[in-house]
Amino acid sequence: MVKKSKGQSNSKSTVCSLELRFHKKRKDGKLNGGQVNYEGINYYNNLINEILANGITPYVTLFHWDLPQVLVDEYGGFLSEKIVEDFEYYAGVCFKHFGDRVKNWITLNEPWTYSVYGYDTGVMSPGRCSSWYNVNCTGGNSGREPYIVTHNLILSHATAVQLYRNKYKPRQKGRIGITLVAQWYEPCNVSNGDEAAVYRKLEFMLGW
Repeated sequence: MVKKSKGQSNSKSTVCSLELRFHKKRKDGKLNGGQVNYEGINYYNNLINEILANGITPYVTLFHWDLPQVLVDEYGGFLSEKIVEDFEYYAGVCFKHFGDRVKNWITLNEPWTYSVYGYDTGVMSPGRCSSWYNVNCTGGNSGREPYIVTHNLILSHATAVQLYRNKYKPRQKGRIGITLVAQWYEPCNVSNGDEAAVYRKLEFMLGW
């Protein structure tokens, strides 16, 4: 990772995307109440320092689909609202240890992709969907679980943003947001029905 940051400096890059890992923050994989993994903290401290030393601005993502298995086993991960408190605690650890140098935070990477591909079609981890959609899925309900996961992702995002803005932003002077993904659609015909369908599809992908 350090070599990569030097390579970016040589290629005239001025920013880079850095994604943190849940499991590098807690020794037991748990979040709230768990033991902080200071080896993981030191790893990211060194990486962030190296990135900055090469004149590159880090944009740090807190969650890019790598949920610790222990949280899935304990309460189902983002299928449970329990994840919100754990995500807030994890975000706070990151803000506390890295926020003096990191000024650009992203809570979630493409939450639509995570909820749909992980819990509707089952083509990505954790591979959940209805059996009628894909017999190889590990379980799930394509008509219900994506919406539960979406709800808890939004709550996790909102809670982390509130924590940062209220507690850390006043002295760290950073900013925080979310990475969304969408495809573009055009109505087949100039009609209220087709235009409404396009708007509805865009809302499903961008309306977080």
